[in-house]
Amino acid sequence: MRRSDCGAEDQEPKDEEDANGHDVTPKMEANLAAPDLRKCVEYMHCLNCLQAFAIVLGQSGRWGRYVWGGSTLSAEWTIREVLNWTRGYFEDAGIVQPRLEAEILLAHALEVERLHLYLSPDKPLTVDERSKFRTFVQERRAGIPLQHLIGEVTFFGLRFKVRRDALIPRGETEELLDRTLRLVGRDQAARCLDLGTGSGVIAICLARYLPRASVTAADISSDALALARENALLNGVADRVAFLESNWFQNVSGTFDLIVSNPPYVETETIESLAVEVRDHEPRVALDGGTDGIEQIRLLVAGAGDHLEAGGRILLEIGHGQGDRVRRLFVDAGLEDVSIETDLSGLERFAVARRPQ
Repeated sequence: MRRSDCGAEDQEPKDEEDANGHDVTPKMEANLAAPDLRKCVEYMHCLNCLQAFAIVLGQSGRWGRYVWGGSTLSAEWTIREVLNWTRGYFEDAGIVQPRLEAEILLAHALEVERLHLYLSPDKPLTVDERSKFRTFVQERRAGIPLQHLIGEVTFFGLRFKVRRDALIPRGETEELLDRTLRLVGRDQAARCLDLGTGSGVIAICLARYLPRASVTAADISSDALALARENALLNGVADRVAFLESNWFQNVSGTFDLIVSNPPYVETETIESLAVEVRDHEPRVALDGGTDGIEQIRLLVAGAGDHLEAGGRILLEIGHGQGDRVRRLFVDAGLEDVSIETDLSGLERFAVARRPQ
């Protein structure tokens, strides 16, 4: 016998109740409010609880509706009802935006735009659609990032593929890019370097939004560079971005008007306390900033002066509380006009400096 998620062992149910003791007396309105039964039936984990549903459905002679936790759930599992119950399931798991994530995953499972969910809320899901969606829901609750499940993310108005080879782009990095673009004129023929490019979002956006710029994207990971190349092709700038495998400036030659980077800045001992979707599904090399969180930033800043044009700027994403230490690194490297700036949440997040003329 196999023990199911509700704690019962799969076996033949009794005539009027299943092996869990749940009342399955045939009737058009069955009270299925028990939390353990809700978990099993909703995502079809448990044979016993599914048999309970089957008895009610089969003996009623037609599709019925069920009272579940005070609400009514259709046996046809419509888009509306699946979204409502998935929202509750995700809320229980502590997912921050449960309704939004439920919609994104369901739209992905149905291969439609999210708008379709609102246009056809009473459309029943087929067995195959339910099975596909159920798998996504189980994986998301287990901690797999939403972006990895759907395989893409929107960043600064562009679409990018994502996978475990590189960090998932986040809102703070969009802020970093916005600050970068404000420093360079659209018609300026700037030479730009994106260090630690990951999935390539910064380099690719620079190439898209600065049509005269020349852009180099470097990363220590060949897998990340392969992903970045795919994204450059996807966004029509494959011929505008030069990709280079390099540990920071190791294989970089020449000087640049602009150096941008989102380097690892998480303290090593802090990584284990991160959310499971970050700790277990993001590349450790892109997170680990060493014992003090700025070991990689220290290496990066040390080489920046030799690769910046006179008057050129460097912009980094940093961790909150690292501002004063990064400021000292910039000053010690002979850079000027150093500023530590906050993100939209008011946290220290960006370090900016300039090489003297």
